[in-house]
Amino acid sequence: MSEDLAGITLAVIGGDDRELVLVSELIKRGAQVKVVGFPPHPELNGARIVSSLLMALDGVDAVILPMPGTDANGVVRAIYAQEQLILNEGILSRLQPGTPLFIGVAKPYLRELIKKHSLRLIEIAELDDVAILNSIPTAEGAIQIAMEELPITIHGSKALVVGFGRCGITLARTLKALGSDVFVAARKPADLARCVESGYKPVKYSELPKVLPEIQVIFNTVPHLVLDSSRIALLGKECLIVDIAAAPGGTDFPAAQKAGIKAILAPGLPGKVAPKTAGKILADVYPGLILQELHRDRK
Repeated sequence: MSEDLAGITLAVIGGDDRELVLVSELIKRGAQVKVVGFPPHPELNGARIVSSLLMALDGVDAVILPMPGTDANGVVRAIYAQEQLILNEGILSRLQPGTPLFIGVAKPYLRELIKKHSLRLIEIAELDDVAILNSIPTAEGAIQIAMEELPITIHGSKALVVGFGRCGITLARTLKALGSDVFVAARKPADLARCVESGYKPVKYSELPKVLPEIQVIFNTVPHLVLDSSRIALLGKECLIVDIAAAPGGTDFPAAQKAGIKAILAPGLPGKVAPKTAGKILADVYPGLILQELHRDRK
């Protein structure tokens, strides 16, 4: 294979079904993989399943953490683990300085520990080749939620996509393909112009009060408070909000509840609605990233 990982030892710490696909591919490419936080599974054939973080991190060239990473206290997301996996100072001190640590997005607590121990942090959630492909299962999952919750079809609905980044672009295109009347709220003039070119109704943030009363479903992609209480007050009672931004999202959820508006926070949809596809995305990206980071040490 073009990205041969022979001679490289990796630790895969926690995760979900995405990591099952990823580990299988890493092994196929020749890596020695130690896994913690999983029971025996056919996809893990060839991996060394260990029972502790210390065993997993001993002698590895690089560490792979789940896309959701850890909570604010260093607890790794590991849905199959029988005990919590906690990355603390004592654990990370076992790694050699300069060891690459891959993660989707790192919380401040972990970021500080990594800096303190001179490890190398690589956050992959914002890499285009990951984020753009992940926008596909994200959009499908968000629309699936809307289809299950709304009393109307997506076809013919008035849908507002807040934000026109990677996920917003895919969401808007998919909604339009399903027959929705698509509004897009964006800040950049170039994005608003692209909306016109794509057949969406562009909305400046200052213009939101004019369009919100007619909107039937909102998909928020912005991880800042954009749907505040004043904007929520303008929505019809049957409007649905699907917020796919990273927790805590961009919606005032208490205000929505008080107004009788159903608002759903739904981050991390790829691993929930299409784990095999999401795992394949990681499996395609990680070998090259690992070699790139390890080769830096040899230059």
